[in-house]
Amino acid sequence: MAYLRQQFTLFFTALQFYTRLPAPRWVPYRPENLSLATGYLPLIGWIVGLAAAATWFVADYLANPSIAVLCSMIISILLTGAFHEDGFADVCDGFGGGWTREKILEIMKDSRVGTYASVGLVLILGLKFLLLQSVAGLESGMVGALVSGHALSRLMPVFIIYTLPYSRDTDSKAKPVAEKPPFAVLATATFFGVLPLLAFAFHLGQPLLLAAIVVLGLVTVLLARYFRKWIGGYTGDCLGAIQQVCEVTFYFFLVVLWKFS
Repeated sequence: MAYLRQQFTLFFTALQFYTRLPAPRWVPYRPENLSLATGYLPLIGWIVGLAAAATWFVADYLANPSIAVLCSMIISILLTGAFHEDGFADVCDGFGGGWTREKILEIMKDSRVGTYASVGLVLILGLKFLLLQSVAGLESGMVGALVSGHALSRLMPVFIIYTLPYSRDTDSKAKPVAEKPPFAVLATATFFGVLPLLAFAFHLGQPLLLAAIVVLGLVTVLLARYFRKWIGGYTGDCLGAIQQVCEVTFYFFLVVLWKFS
């Protein structure tokens, strides 16, 4: 019973930290729980993906697929408070404008939005819109695409937390998350991250969908090497950037797979 209560606490800790959704009052906030709660980060992706899919269905019925895709993106951003998009923007500014470790970290900590961040956000959100529009046009299962994309893309940052050191020496909001979790946390995240894709592939009878794990894994490795080279590890912003890039990569993979299969 105590174990189950602890797991519920960790889940609601993740829900509270990674979304704007409230946690029950009985859930205490303890910074030391944030690292353990990363095991449920892909499960948060289920919630965001399902909400985005439900929004898409309603908007598609009321309007058209393009408006529905935009509405689904809006609801996912509202649910997360643009948490990952903000990290991606900071990474664009930091690595675009900095040429030393210290300067990159300084720029990423600056709350102001620069040119690199603005251009990066426009490009990645525009690409995400067009890719989801293509996926919706194929009528192959927006629910599976959105839930799998949100879950799998949130699994990849957990691997970074598990394998790379945290770059900042000072305290930050993401520092408690950066503590290397036990292997059981990584196993939990992998289960929740991969399960929707397995169900999606089974539903479509398309085992090649599972190759998305390899593709996203490769993207994550390349980004990890890049971050290690320039700042010696990662920051919370880097995790957000990895999630965004991997989510878009997943939708890109779906479009390419369905075009040539």
